[in-house]
Amino acid sequence: MPDDTPIPAIHDLGGAARFHCTPVEHDEAPPDAFGKKVDALRQILAQKGLMTVDELRRGIESIPEGEYFALGYYERWLRSIALLMVEKGQVEEGALR
Repeated sequence: MPDDTPIPAIHDLGGAARFHCTPVEHDEAPPDAFGKKVDALRQILAQKGLMTVDELRRGIESIPEGEYFALGYYERWLRSIALLMVEKGQVEEGALR
């Protein structure tokens, strides 16, 4: 019989052995200037109907493991936003380089 056990996505760290017994870091600090700009961009795009939080999450979850862990929280958001805008034809891929 085939093994139908789902393979968790990279963002799903709950069952990953390498993260067992790791203390949870509580980030009580507000976002820095970069984080505020990325969040403002997300809000504007959502207000204009160009993206949803579900799409943002899908984009974040699609980042390959090596890149996912190399990026900061809002860098993941920005990567997802850029991906979505290219997918939707709002931005040309070459314009992001």
